[in-house]
Amino acid sequence: MPDPTLPDWMSILEFGNLILSSAILILAFSLFAYILTFNLHSRVGRAFAGLLLGVIIVYTGDVVLPRVDWQEAWLRFQWLGIALVPAAYLHFTRMVLLATWLQPENRLWTWLVRVAFFLSALFAVLAVATDVLVRPATGAIPVTHLQPGTLFPLFTLYFIVASLWGGFNLLQARSHARTLASRRRLNYLLWSFAAPGLGVFPYLILVSRAGATSPSAVLILSSIANTAVGIMLVVMAYSVAYYGVLSPDRVVKRQLVLFLLQGPVVAVIVVGLILGVPKVEAILGLPPNTALTLFVVVTIVLAPLILHIGQPWIDRVLYRNDSEEVQRLRTLETRLMTSSDLSQFLENVLVSICDAFGVGEGFVAVPGETDVRLEAVVGDIASARKALLLPAIQTLLTAEQTDDDWHEINGYSAHSLINRHTDQPLGIIALHHPTFRPEDLNPETAAVIKHLLRRAEIAVEDRRLQLDVFAALQPILPDIEVMQALQGVVPYVIAAPDSEINDLTQRPEFNEWVRDALSHFWGGPKLSDSPLLGLNVVRERQAEFDGVPTRTLRAILQSAIEKQRPPGERQMTTSEWLLYNILDLKYIQGKRVREVANRLAMSESDLYRKQRTAISEVARALADMEANTEMQDPK
Repeated sequence: MPDPTLPDWMSILEFGNLILSSAILILAFSLFAYILTFNLHSRVGRAFAGLLLGVIIVYTGDVVLPRVDWQEAWLRFQWLGIALVPAAYLHFTRMVLLATWLQPENRLWTWLVRVAFFLSALFAVLAVATDVLVRPATGAIPVTHLQPGTLFPLFTLYFIVASLWGGFNLLQARSHARTLASRRRLNYLLWSFAAPGLGVFPYLILVSRAGATSPSAVLILSSIANTAVGIMLVVMAYSVAYYGVLSPDRVVKRQLVLFLLQGPVVAVIVVGLILGVPKVEAILGLPPNTALTLFVVVTIVLAPLILHIGQPWIDRVLYRNDSEEVQRLRTLETRLMTSSDLSQFLENVLVSICDAFGVGEGFVAVPGETDVRLEAVVGDIASARKALLLPAIQTLLTAEQTDDDWHEINGYSAHSLINRHTDQPLGIIALHHPTFRPEDLNPETAAVIKHLLRRAEIAVEDRRLQLDVFAALQPILPDIEVMQALQGVVPYVIAAPDSEINDLTQRPEFNEWVRDALSHFWGGPKLSDSPLLGLNVVRERQAEFDGVPTRTLRAILQSAIEKQRPPGERQMTTSEWLLYNILDLKYIQGKRVREVANRLAMSESDLYRKQRTAISEVARALADMEANTEMQDPK
């Protein structure tokens, strides 16, 4: 005789089906949250979220049904999702067609979709509140089902027509696709779009004498269908994830894959443990929750570690052709040093050097864009600031010729940090001491000090190089945004095209237009033909300037520049006046770059970096003026 403590064949099937239903529910809810987070502004994303909502409602009932006595109420609750799916099919596939076809919605289709949602709402109410669509439940778990009512054939026809029409919409979208990527993703949608219908339609109602149907056959078929539904939902979500985003495809792909691995996959494993381990504990005679607690904790702790270790292999699969470039991007992401990183690193180096010399005070100073700043201090910061003002310290910081010696300056020993490629000074490290002499150090300690100094030099040098990289990237960021926007528009149209965006200040080229207009401030095609002439604030104020748009735009730009002027008497080299001085000298007075840099006591590279910031501030001021005009005179 078989051991009575071991589960029988039906128990195994029921448990497996429950796990699969739970997995579909977790997956559908996870994708619902993902789409609403990353594709909320996309009409395609919102429509797909509505389709997923129907799946969530139905599978919630599937998971709850085996565990409650009032099954008929949950079977009727499922009809809220079953009835929603046909209308959601029409809406979703129509949005995909419009996004691929690059056409606006027509009024007839708008009303057709509204009628479909009205019919779905009507069928849902009839199923929940009456016996016209479905009648009281019959059969025992796992073949419990509602019986067909008078209007059930009509709903079945509605469901089939809406689903087939949705498939036709996707075929039309496939015929209008113009890129290989969009055709490939629409192919994915075509063979996977049936997933919601396959997963939610109440097929048991269609089976004659379903109560007498073999429960094991029902469970096997249900398990197969649930597996297919899960795979197809992931494929649908993969295709939809590209609609409405301006990120590169590789970013979208990696983001979705990591989300699925970090969220739904871990959640399904934990649910499987919660449902399955207690049965194993009962068979083995273990106390309840003993093994369950251990397994759940181990899963939650190890899952992120396994994912982190496996990321290189995941990236290799996702980016077969670009793996080397992606690896460089990952390296940059982890190796780039912020200002805080540099200060913390230099502080650690300074502490180590102070310990080696046996002193309690010191500082590291690095020249900034306009003045010298303390990057790290050990001991009294006020004393460090006073020492930084000493003429000899200032001379050491700005010296063209550097050396590897320690210089005695008013109780401090100062050592230059040197760029080993150019021999230019990067800053200084200074130690306050009463008696020590660097030459008295033993060879081992001197070697350690030399190594620490070299590390500090490399850190400062790398940080300067990174600032140059950031400065080089800054002017092309708007172009990158435009490129990504165009990339999104080629296969799909998610929102109104740029030509339909009325608010010019929201266009990605806005900063570039401001820069061009400033470059021809006193006359030229970049001012006279500037798109900024279409701003409401320009049109509103033309009467003040004899109706001449160019003069009006020049005056408004000058007002935006004046908004950058700090209060008080003008100074040429202080940081708070820097942006205004650049704008005034470069654009209002029309001076050359070298002359402006000399007047402001800064390098040309620093000037270009600050000039971009100044233009961004003018653009922001101009956008505020435009917004205020729209608020005063809404159209």
